[in-house]
Amino acid sequence: MAHRQPTIPQSNVGLWTSREAYLLAAVCLMAGILLGYLFGGSQQPAMLATTGAPAPVSQASAGGATLHSAEAVQPMAAPLLAAVQADPRNLDAWTRLGNLYYDAHLYPQAIEYYTKSLELAPNDVNVRTDMGTALWYSGFADQAIAEYEKSLALNPTHPQTLVNMGVVKMQGLGDVQGAIAAWEKLLATNPGFPDRARVQTMLAQARQMPAAPSK
Repeated sequence: MAHRQPTIPQSNVGLWTSREAYLLAAVCLMAGILLGYLFGGSQQPAMLATTGAPAPVSQASAGGATLHSAEAVQPMAAPLLAAVQADPRNLDAWTRLGNLYYDAHLYPQAIEYYTKSLELAPNDVNVRTDMGTALWYSGFADQAIAEYEKSLALNPTHPQTLVNMGVVKMQGLGDVQGAIAAWEKLLATNPGFPDRARVQTMLAQARQMPAAPSK
């Protein structure tokens, strides 16, 4: 599976501030750290993408044309769509379709194809993590968290899921303590995590935020 490093859309920051406005200033301090930090579900972090560069894989292009529309993606999707039409149980083709549309920022289509993939392989933690992230970028923080929880039920120490869980809890739900717990678990259970220093920085910033008022 390709490694992904998309950019957190500003609309999702709005979701956070509408819930916990009192933390706005603290979140602004973390914006530069969290920006673009969601990982795909693979076993290596997103900045080690197979493109060999730290730029988001979602900026992938074919023949110099950036893939940001269904029309641009169609030539690459056509053989995969033919494959699943011929064999609806072609797991690899469904997953590759999901990845293709995810990388093109076409998240509704990515969700559709990841759903098909997960119907065939519900225990694929990598695909489920990418499914959760596509939901987050579509504005569904709670559904994203639900998918991450399913991933962690299968693999409690999956590093990319733990990183993403923290980001979405922080920015999508305003759940600072939940983000801290996810990142602390990541650092405790994955001592060799390649981007450990960046997670430590996010964690340190989160620990400086004021606690949410009791409800």
